[in-house]
Amino acid sequence: MNIVLLDPRQTETELWSIRSKRQLEHLWQHLDVQRGDTLKVGIREGKRYLTEIVEISETVVLLKPLQEEAIPAKLPVTLIVALPRPKVLRRLVMDAVTMGVEKIILLHSYRVDKSYWQSPFLQQLDHYIELGLEQAGDTVAPQIELYKRFKPFVEDVLPGLIDTERPALVAHPYADQPMPFAIQHPCTVIIGPEGGFIPYEVDLLIKNGCQAVSLGNRILRTETAIPYVLGRLFGTS
Repeated sequence: MNIVLLDPRQTETELWSIRSKRQLEHLWQHLDVQRGDTLKVGIREGKRYLTEIVEISETVVLLKPLQEEAIPAKLPVTLIVALPRPKVLRRLVMDAVTMGVEKIILLHSYRVDKSYWQSPFLQQLDHYIELGLEQAGDTVAPQIELYKRFKPFVEDVLPGLIDTERPALVAHPYADQPMPFAIQHPCTVIIGPEGGFIPYEVDLLIKNGCQAVSLGNRILRTETAIPYVLGRLFGTS
């Protein structure tokens, strides 16, 4: 936790309050906060501040805002991912949020087990987003959308995410063209399930404006491929 993320309602008075049990335990156990210490705080979907702790009790920490701080910039990317195994979903969403992804789309495909859509992990997405924001020192959550039907999404929704200024790249190990480096412009990135997209799905994506690109001859796990792709696309060298 590199900032404490607060609901705007917690900042409506002169002194702001931290009341979340999870956040309080982190402050006590890992930071050993004391009255007079400074603390970085973000307002959900708002600004970020340096604050001073003015009061501590078992149930609340009260803060006085001192100065506004800059919020990390987002990566101009829409990340489309075939819904992964539930335990992977948690790490995937947290890491994508931490890296600054603007928009996340979770998508069904042939090799996605239908039971994944009934996972209770999907009901906890907002919690994973909060953890990712606190890790990154960010306050603005990415937009998240879920699509349970592959073909209608690819034919009806995906073309609206693609234009000459925002290409769509499908990570596909058998593509001839390599994934580009350091593009520094908006794009859409599509990552398949653990077993990969089936040929029909790859063909449909290409038919609807996507470009299949390779990361090399090694087959990567979803949670490994995403930071690799984002680092490659938006690295400075």
